[in-house]
Amino acid sequence: MKLTTKEIMDIIPHRQPFLLIDTIEELEPGVRAVARKCVSYNEPFFAGHFPQEPVMPGVLIVEALAQTGAVALLGKPENKGKIAYFGAINSAKFKNKVVPGDVLTLEVEIIKEKGPMGIGKAKATKQDGKVAVIAELTFAIG
Repeated sequence: MKLTTKEIMDIIPHRQPFLLIDTIEELEPGVRAVARKCVSYNEPFFAGHFPQEPVMPGVLIVEALAQTGAVALLGKPENKGKIAYFGAINSAKFKNKVVPGDVLTLEVEIIKEKGPMGIGKAKATKQDGKVAVIAELTFAIG
């Protein structure tokens, strides 16, 4: 299932300038989601990070992964209208920098779900196949 930005905003509450995913390329509610983020030089954070060498902050890549995982979890009918909060970020590794012009593929597989909690295995990959970030994310649904 493919989703546009508008359809994503029907699932998660994030809005510009903090909506960090452009499209959902694949969605299996409660199982996994794959999103795309086209990184533009016009992103507001590039004005200060860093003016001489723009680099997407790693924490924002993790947030983009979290938004992707939130779509996977909140795409389940029983979670409609709820919010997915961070419970934890574990084993985050930043492997390659992300710069304007990069296209990120954001993949989150839900590996455990118990009650209102979910754990996702997350990976952000650049268009050249290089992994930018890997992490394990814990979500609390509320």
